[in-house]
Amino acid sequence: MEPRISLITLGVANLSRSVKFYRDGLGLPLLDENTESIAFFQTRGTWLALYPRDALAADVGVATEGQGFSGITLAHNVRTREEVDALLDVAMAAGATLVKPAQDAFWGGYSGYFADLDGYLWEIAWNPHFWIE
Repeated sequence: MEPRISLITLGVANLSRSVKFYRDGLGLPLLDENTESIAFFQTRGTWLALYPRDALAADVGVATEGQGFSGITLAHNVRTREEVDALLDVAMAAGATLVKPAQDAFWGGYSGYFADLDGYLWEIAWNPHFWIE
């Protein structure tokens, strides 16, 4: 297997609402390959897909029920400490929920967390030891 993640798909409760959050609220570029049942956003190296939660669960073959921490977070690293606060503000203005305010991290950086409209956890981080192209 080649070391690559090509696509991250989030199962969402309301596709059009989530598209507006990621496109209009966070400013991610929506791709033309979208249909009424799935949306794709181009990010550097990986695509982000939004797909109805019940359809995604059916595709996987699991139940749609379940709450709480799923054991996964998504991370967006930025180039400066100030960008962490600015991007958390953008997410809150778009309707996200602040989960953990930005603060100095034990690993030497600065980060905070928000939850998107479906509860997916996003870390916004500045890591002085992490290279960003």
